[in-house]
Amino acid sequence: MNVLILGSGGREHTLAWKIAQSPKLNKLFIAPGNAGTNKVGKNLALAETDFNAIKKAVLEHQISLLIVGPENPLVLGIHDYFANDPQLKNCKVIGPKKEGAQLEGSKEFAKEFMYKHHIPTAKYKSFSKDTLAEAFDFLNELKPPYVLKADGLAAGKGVLIINNIEEAKHELTAMLSENKFGKAGDKVVIEEYLDGIEMSCFVLTDGNDYVILPNAKDYKRIGEGNIGLNTGGMGAISPVPFANTLLLDEIEKTIIIPSVKGLQKDNIDFVGFLFIGLMIVANKPYVIEYNVRLGDPETEVIIPRIDSDLLELFIATGSGNLSNCDLQINSKTTATVMAVSAGYPEAYEKGKLITGIENVKESLIFHAGIKQINDELLTNGGRVLAVTSFSKNHKEALKKSYASLEKIHFNKMNYRKDIGFDL
Repeated sequence: MNVLILGSGGREHTLAWKIAQSPKLNKLFIAPGNAGTNKVGKNLALAETDFNAIKKAVLEHQISLLIVGPENPLVLGIHDYFANDPQLKNCKVIGPKKEGAQLEGSKEFAKEFMYKHHIPTAKYKSFSKDTLAEAFDFLNELKPPYVLKADGLAAGKGVLIINNIEEAKHELTAMLSENKFGKAGDKVVIEEYLDGIEMSCFVLTDGNDYVILPNAKDYKRIGEGNIGLNTGGMGAISPVPFANTLLLDEIEKTIIIPSVKGLQKDNIDFVGFLFIGLMIVANKPYVIEYNVRLGDPETEVIIPRIDSDLLELFIATGSGNLSNCDLQINSKTTATVMAVSAGYPEAYEKGKLITGIENVKESLIFHAGIKQINDELLTNGGRVLAVTSFSKNHKEALKKSYASLEKIHFNKMNYRKDIGFDL
């Protein structure tokens, strides 16, 4: 079977690395990919939202399975595009159609879905620039901190948590009236703040049945102690040490099952990943957000723990046969630490020479923002690479990842030295 993965980050390198191990694979393509994906498959210089160019590549390379890594192509309707084109009918797509992708594409849609299907979540109201005065009134009713969420996609940076009421009103005005997040902020969801500890669970569904993938906890803030700006993710751990059987059963019963059944009740054709961001408050899970693809850097810790053939799992998902699959998960813990460019998540430079990756033997290295020119690896993004290690617990796994990071160098390389500090 020939497979195409869309995307260019650490998530896509991890998926490509795992799929390349499958005996069911013939040829693997990644578009546009990065320096790491090119070592396990073949990169194609295609934009992930250029559907016509992707169609041409699928036909030329006889692709039977398309795995959509990032959210943008899903929200723009790539699965619908494939489903509506007779020439592409033999290519299965892992990723929901446009309507289901609204669970990530619109915070308001997601909150309405949760309320409709009685899925535990924070109280909320949504506002536009025409209802700014009402939004201020709602803020006045809440206790700090104040949670402001841009309704649309904002590259993981559209959520603000603010302690001061006047600052919250200032930021709300910037979002709704001054285009702080562009069109993503045309509507803003204001939520009650939930005080607890975060974790994420991941579900793969064929529209009827589902399997629960390894859970994880990631660290979004740039600064140690979880301070500073939100990033795409600075590290992650799997499994979550505090997630005991009782809690995991509660998550499945009150959140996963109602979510999957809710999609069915609403006649939403959903094939692919459902990422559920959770806040655990007094041992009770609440949904903070849905994503409709795997997270990054969570992919770098959950996929290495899957002992089953991932391609076989995807084939079953695309064919509606997931109930016949037996998912095998490694009992060891994985921990990943992300090395980022200086200045990230704000302005940063590219093109810095990376050395030392070849000296790492104890860990897996997943490329994110890296390009290769001749024999040299150069930084090509804010998040540059993820270092993932296995061990008996998260502390030992993190020790390995940090030891491996000491062997890698690029100018002004930055990484958090406290991943797992709150466990």
